[in-house]
Amino acid sequence: MSLATDSIFVAAVQSNAALVERVGGRIYGTAIPLPDEDADNVPVPYVILTFDGLNNDDSTKDQPYEGDYDKVNIGVEVTAESLNALHELTQIIRKTILDYICGQKEANGDKFPIDDYQFSAQAIQFDSLKPCYWQVLNYQCDVRNDLNDEQD
Repeated sequence: MSLATDSIFVAAVQSNAALVERVGGRIYGTAIPLPDEDADNVPVPYVILTFDGLNNDDSTKDQPYEGDYDKVNIGVEVTAESLNALHELTQIIRKTILDYICGQKEANGDKFPIDDYQFSAQAIQFDSLKPCYWQVLNYQCDVRNDLNDEQD
């Protein structure tokens, strides 16, 4: 499941109907699909969720080769027309992801693969070509991998 952790974050952001409406449904996994390279830029606001790699945590030697947990990095790029709108949108997204993951953990217990995460955010940027403000929210997740689970 570790290699599909980004799908949990897409589901989290899409779970907030008001948020989906606010960004006009422009929530993308990995990249914005534009069929025509000459097409205009996608209008803002939008959100792109990316799988930014993982590292296996093999700090225990109970299992050979790979440990039971992966440190999975997820990026959430958020764009908005104004700085104030970006502040509001990033706060809504952060809260939505927190609520979703806590709810899934409570509802599914050990069946939910994310045990914990650490949050950080990159600097706010301005893209004069769009124009828009944007920021990437970073999540480093402790995710149980299923490589060492016993098979039924």
